[in-house]
Amino acid sequence: MAVSTSTLLLAACGAIEGIAGSSSSVSPTKGDDITVGLLLPDKDTRRFEKFDYPLIKERVASLTKKKGTVRYANAGASAAKQSRQFKEMIDAKVDVILVDAVDAKAISSDVQKAKDAGIPVIAYDRLAQGPIDAYVSHDNELVGQVQGRAIVGALGDKAKTSKIVMMNGSLADPNTALFKEGALSELDGNVIIAKQYDTREWLPSVAKANMAKAIQSVGLDNIAAVYSANDGMAGAVIDALKEAGASKIPPVTGQDADLAALQRIVSGEQYMTVYKPFLLEADNAAELAVAKVQGRSLEFDALTPDSVDSPTEKDIRSNLVQVVAVTKDNIKETVIRDGVYTVKDICTSQYAADCAAIGLS
Repeated sequence: MAVSTSTLLLAACGAIEGIAGSSSSVSPTKGDDITVGLLLPDKDTRRFEKFDYPLIKERVASLTKKKGTVRYANAGASAAKQSRQFKEMIDAKVDVILVDAVDAKAISSDVQKAKDAGIPVIAYDRLAQGPIDAYVSHDNELVGQVQGRAIVGALGDKAKTSKIVMMNGSLADPNTALFKEGALSELDGNVIIAKQYDTREWLPSVAKANMAKAIQSVGLDNIAAVYSANDGMAGAVIDALKEAGASKIPPVTGQDADLAALQRIVSGEQYMTVYKPFLLEADNAAELAVAKVQGRSLEFDALTPDSVDSPTEKDIRSNLVQVVAVTKDNIKETVIRDGVYTVKDICTSQYAADCAAIGLS
């Protein structure tokens, strides 16, 4: 379902504005001089550094009359490093922690330490275990459904006799199970899953090595499509196919709407990606963090209309943002319209002819 980020954002803002008057008598536990700790998991997923961090930083500043700050750390795909960074946030006595966990289970003890220190923790993008106060992400099962549906649609009448390879994400990321569950709901019975891999720490290098194994086992010409859980791995999968001598790349899925992925889509190398509106996810996370610290329970409740369970907690207050499938047919109506990228960003000299061919100018 193609839902505009701007439409969603207006809806979310409207919900908050609608209750603002009723919450004006609430006495905030803190003023605007707050510190939000932000822990992101890796730099291979380009959206984290390019979008999530700056968007959250900007939104916190705007919500606090530029008095609030964001203390930021990136774990570089290391759970041990993220644990050290988490402890540093606690020692620094930040007011709230937003964490996108490298390892959702391993982080639970750090979440508990923050809880013991009186610091609320909001899981961001990936559902962390432990006593978290809220969760902000997307409908991750829907992400997988959108990807799986795209493969079945691309294969058409030949789908049921077509062999595909599944390149799943990291088992340490709870979203991986949701992506996989959603994808399998569309793929099971509709295609032949010839090989399936889980990818340690979402590393493209691991995905590339596994794809090489799949090509050797299944046969290059027998692979009709590849389910790749994200764009970083999709690029690695495509590289492996090229190096094996593929004259035409079969449909390959992705997620995150990375610039390189969009350029591959324009050129016909990658079939689709899942665009998860970063603006709304980041804005909602910043608003939740500030509302939690300032004790504005009505705003907090309005921003968490959903509920999810983790292996350790039940009925976690959540905000789940819708997602959009992006192909070469709707790049202009999605990521360009929402200001994520410009035509100039995507249509560099290398891709100018491909952009012209699909009317992207």
